[in-house]
Amino acid sequence: MDIITPGIQEDQSQRITAREVAEITGGTLHEGVPGTVRIQHLLTDSRNIASAEHALFFAIRGDRRDGHEFVDELIDQGVRYFVVSDEKVAENKNACFIVVPDTLQALQRLAAWHRSRFSFPVVGITGSNGKTIVKEWLHQLMQEDKHIVRSPKSYNSQIGVPLSVWQMQPANDLALFEAGISRPGEMGRLEPIIRPTIGIFTNIGQAHNENFNSTDEKIAEKMQLFKGVSTLVYCRDYADIESQVSAFTFEKEVKHFTWSRKSKADLQIGRIHKEGSETEIQGIHENNFMRIRIPFSDDASVENAILCWAAMLVLGYDLGLVAARFEKLSPVAMRLEMKAGINNCAIINDSYNSDLGSLAIALDFLDQQKQHKKKTLILSDILQSGKQEKELYAAVSRLLSGKDIHRLVGIGESISRQAGVFDTDTVFYPSTSEFLRQFHPATFQDEIILIKGARKFGFEKISNALQQKAHETVLEINLNALVHNLNYYRARLKAETKIMCMVKAFAYGSGSTEIASTLQFQGVDYLTVAYADEGVELRKAGITLPVMVMNPEAQSFNTMIAYNLEPEIYSFRILNRFSEAIRQQAGLPGDRQLPVHIKLETGMNRLGFEERAIPKMIVQIKNNKRLRVASVFSHLAGSDEGSLDRFTKQQVERFTRACQEIRSHFDYPIDRHILNSAGIIRFPEAQFEMVRLGIGLHGIAATASEQNHLQMVSSLKTTISQIRHISAGDTVGYNRVGKAERDMDIAVVGIGYADGLSRRLGNGKGKMFVHGKPVPVFGNVCMDMTMLDITSIPAREGDEVTVFGNEYSIMDMARDLDTIPYEVLTGVSERVKRVYYHE
Repeated sequence: MDIITPGIQEDQSQRITAREVAEITGGTLHEGVPGTVRIQHLLTDSRNIASAEHALFFAIRGDRRDGHEFVDELIDQGVRYFVVSDEKVAENKNACFIVVPDTLQALQRLAAWHRSRFSFPVVGITGSNGKTIVKEWLHQLMQEDKHIVRSPKSYNSQIGVPLSVWQMQPANDLALFEAGISRPGEMGRLEPIIRPTIGIFTNIGQAHNENFNSTDEKIAEKMQLFKGVSTLVYCRDYADIESQVSAFTFEKEVKHFTWSRKSKADLQIGRIHKEGSETEIQGIHENNFMRIRIPFSDDASVENAILCWAAMLVLGYDLGLVAARFEKLSPVAMRLEMKAGINNCAIINDSYNSDLGSLAIALDFLDQQKQHKKKTLILSDILQSGKQEKELYAAVSRLLSGKDIHRLVGIGESISRQAGVFDTDTVFYPSTSEFLRQFHPATFQDEIILIKGARKFGFEKISNALQQKAHETVLEINLNALVHNLNYYRARLKAETKIMCMVKAFAYGSGSTEIASTLQFQGVDYLTVAYADEGVELRKAGITLPVMVMNPEAQSFNTMIAYNLEPEIYSFRILNRFSEAIRQQAGLPGDRQLPVHIKLETGMNRLGFEERAIPKMIVQIKNNKRLRVASVFSHLAGSDEGSLDRFTKQQVERFTRACQEIRSHFDYPIDRHILNSAGIIRFPEAQFEMVRLGIGLHGIAATASEQNHLQMVSSLKTTISQIRHISAGDTVGYNRVGKAERDMDIAVVGIGYADGLSRRLGNGKGKMFVHGKPVPVFGNVCMDMTMLDITSIPAREGDEVTVFGNEYSIMDMARDLDTIPYEVLTGVSERVKRVYYHE
């Protein structure tokens, strides 16, 4: 489905039956099996199943996927309880169905009913930025005193909010839920689900402006979350928010707890002093002078900390206790990172927190990865869960049972005491230090390892021990951005149009197997590689999607047949050689046909059959009963150039005519595809049965308007190895090309042309970013390092440097190099470590 939300564990005492769900949602019950079994999980994603026999699946209709399509598959996997809106689906006698007019509304209604059962304080958080940080920091600050239930990660959508609220249990005494919106009307549906007693409005920014007529309209929509609160926390310095709060009609009298740096407020902020990586914030509340110190110095963290400070004052916390806890705030892990590990392992690092909700998310991400068959979980004690120890780890065991975990490494006294509840292979250690003392690298071989621990266990030491050692230059690949871009293009296709994704050239430098695993999980229809060995690598990594090979070589045909790879056939030489390879395959089943993809020349003048060769090509293929034409395709020469639109349309016309001739000679369907990323946007009438998506997946568009809707997937980063001061007249680097005209500070960074950084960027033509500010390249780019002029930047050795990313995009670098983004992306050397993250 379009929105991925894993099942959320629920306390057994809070289970309800399908019959009760039908009553709550106003649905009609169809009991193919008895509706008396207690429900444990709510599911909206057919790919994330835990404890199928106690799961309730909501078949939600998305823009391109319909949950009803997966009902039969889920029944085969053991799920028996469904909320659907299609009565025909409910005719299946092997399951229990609740038929409702709208399944999303039913999910929200069920969550609102569940919320109504609890009377403890609920904090609702919204705003343009900072929602997740504020929520997670409040949890850090108060978890010692309270049993807190909170949104997992950033579950703040129309689906995420009800799944979050479903976690509420009698053992909790405080809830922290965030709510996000993107268009008018959405908050009105979320407010009855969260029904906050305390509201926090973080700030207002530019996000989703395109869906609102004005900032005031967007603020007014967000304010709907707070119509029933008793206290609202916000900053008076946002004039638009202050104005809308004053004009808003609340259901009852509301206390406004404000903070401000400029105006009179309940929490009056005075001096903010930044020193290194720390900040001291001074304030006055009820005539009491206070100060807190946080281990962060960026403006966003300062604002988020003040909001948390205000919320804790509202909740009655002692001033001295508040100050002591802020000093211990830790960064919020907003993403799961995947890196290369020792002994051909892959490491997923989520070593900042550990609770059932975030464990479910991490396990779902682990389950998506197909690079290794063996999966290991290294898990610490789960702290402050509000559950009894035995009950807690029984719930963990149930989570693991559906995720094919081969080995559990438990670290901590609590999880060690509950060793008997786990069915998988296990080993336990009382502490991280004891694990590291007994650690031997040979223990981990050819597997994917999820490291999941509470911060106090210091699992970063385990991550460092398991991580493949590499130099400090990394290419970060944002898998969320990749999925966002995929869905952007999906939304512009007809529902029946298939998507073929290009993962050739190491997936444009991003790593073929990891990108392919994500695309396979997201339900694309085809993958394409340049050469057979790339396809073999995908097969060995567990990729089962059809794979087209664009540049098949005769010596690789036997390998392609063995690994079910499908060749592009662009000439009679390739057609004849592939036919000969088939004849030599003595072990092929008698009825097996091999798919091929026919490439047509329509104006690119590169590869492909010309129109006059089509009749002969048809005869040869029809005479070989082993061949089956899977698709016919061609390449557009200039789909991204407006000046070439007339030529592009001529290409499409030639292609249409040639396809019609080919398809008329075969008695089975043959797909057609000619559009690339730019063509999908600029020539939607030529979608045919399939399109090919390549550079657009990585956030690089053909037009400025399209670019505004895409997210950059890759960021190349390095670090400062050394800083040196040079005097006027000194020179830097080979050939003494970089000559100082004044006293300068020079930073040496660990990236050079062997990593893919072009020498053409030397001598001031190129730049990088340090602390968000541009710094020019000074002197020549060397093989393994580059020098930067940081004279005006307060930097230190070890600081991060952005080579390209949000501040300096791939397109910007390509313009400076007078080349195209493809060359920049594919030029990043494979010796540069790839780090994949999922937010």
